[in-house]
Amino acid sequence: MMRALIVDDELHARQELASLLGETGAFAVVGLCADAVSALAAIRAERPDVLFLDIQMPAISGFQLLSMIDDVDLPRVVFVTAHDEYALRAFEENAVDYLLKPVSRERLLKTVDRLRHGPIDPGVPAQLRMAILRVPCLVGRAIKLVDAADIEFARSSEAGVYVVCPKGEFFTELTLRVLEERAGLMRCHRQFLVRMDRVEEVHLGEGTATLRTRSGKDVPVSRRLLPAIRERLGI
Repeated sequence: MMRALIVDDELHARQELASLLGETGAFAVVGLCADAVSALAAIRAERPDVLFLDIQMPAISGFQLLSMIDDVDLPRVVFVTAHDEYALRAFEENAVDYLLKPVSRERLLKTVDRLRHGPIDPGVPAQLRMAILRVPCLVGRAIKLVDAADIEFARSSEAGVYVVCPKGEFFTELTLRVLEERAGLMRCHRQFLVRMDRVEEVHLGEGTATLRTRSGKDVPVSRRLLPAIRERLGI
């Protein structure tokens, strides 16, 4: 039985698809998500085999969400939408299938067959990954979209990943690896990334360094990554 996660901003659509998936006998639905932030958390927590993903959602589209998932966490993807003009783009993103709303039982059975007999590795090509221009962050019960260009650095801890801006820091479900690869940040430490054009001062130590951002925050540089940082800064 395949573990399925449904992501759709419409409650009725989530519930209806969950019911249809249950009727096939091929899926265990492990979560229903209404937005990208909860979907990112559920993907890491539940490790679904298949992601049934709506394309048109407020703030963050299905295609944008796909670019925010770490490659090691990426399940196989079935896009679900009310608009057939997205079909070509869906398959460019290596989707297993593309379902048009309202989803019929007969059409869903064809998706089950594709999932059972298709490749297990989703294999989304790196060149199709979208650059992340705005990072979704949780602020209370709201989702705050932080412009990537405003981020001075990002840090990880046992509490999770935080992006730090001049006006504060915000929790995000994106991993450091995703932020490094797709949001323009550079690795300077195992637990830190930095935006190099936000660095104002460099304080060199014995084989290490500390970077000071324009807003006066300090970011550590590890011994291993110091040569790359020095080369990038031209020092």
